Amino acid sequence: MVWVTSANLKTARNFLAGGGNSSNAICMGGYDGSKKSLTEKFNGSSWSTTGNLNTARYALTGGGNSSDAICMGGYDGSTNLAVTERFNGKTWSTTGNLNTARGYLAGGGNSSDAICMGGYRTSDPGTTTAEKFNGSTWSTTGSLNTARYGLAGGGNSSDAICMGGTTGSNSGITEKFNGSSWSKTGYLNTSRRSLAGGGNSSDAICMGGYRTSNPGTAVAEKFNGSTWSTTGSLNTARYGLAGGGNSSDAICMGGYTTTYSAVTELWSEGIARYFSFVNTM
Repeated sequence: MVWVTSANLKTARNFLAGGGNSSNAICMGGYDGSKKSLTEKFNGSSWSTTGNLNTARYALTGGGNSSDAICMGGYDGSTNLAVTERFNGKTWSTTGNLNTARGYLAGGGNSSDAICMGGYRTSDPGTTTAEKFNGSTWSTTGSLNTARYGLAGGGNSSDAICMGGTTGSNSGITEKFNGSSWSKTGYLNTSRRSLAGGGNSSDAICMGGYRTSNPGTAVAEKFNGSTWSTTGSLNTARYGLAGGGNSSDAICMGGYTTTYSAVTELWSEGIARYFSFVNTM
């Protein structure tokens, strides 16, 4: 399988949030020199703008797709935020705040069932805090084993994963969530932060990220429930990107190269079969 470059975002930006897969995705917020409230939806071939967030921010997290999504936390340029918003396919509405305000966190889920973990707090940069969402309120749940921020993740309140991040140096740590507690599992092959990812405790993917020696990476890895394996590289190396999906169907968008990026890339078995067929004609 290979990553295929698709239609660009309408607005290039990094440190945005997103979710979905190669045929149905969403992204929101971000930074292009200023904080953004922009939201875009993807239908498998193109992006369209939709209702703005109520609170402009970056370094937020979220999940879902073009008809049902969530976003939480983030940074507005001066303050770490606890704001949560839900998306119904057209507009965003504010719902229950996180118990712990933070940016550069990870998460996943949708408007009725979500999770978030880790993140950056001014008083204590890397946190182990995890929270789960029942559609109206957040409750604190089992803590991560390793405090960090700039990590990626996916899943929901009963089955989740998080990977990478920084603890002062870039990390390859992966942790799985069973609904109440986190356990460490196989490390990433490439330690990095500001990466994107998606999936759950048995089937996940991550891509891109920041490495100290070579900031923007094209590395992508997939997870089978116990170990990570390197898979096809992105076409555009970058960090601060967003994404979603799993090991067989994923998307990533935005980020930073030497400038703010609008690049979208798709990963799916169907796309791979199509391009394999075209290349043999």
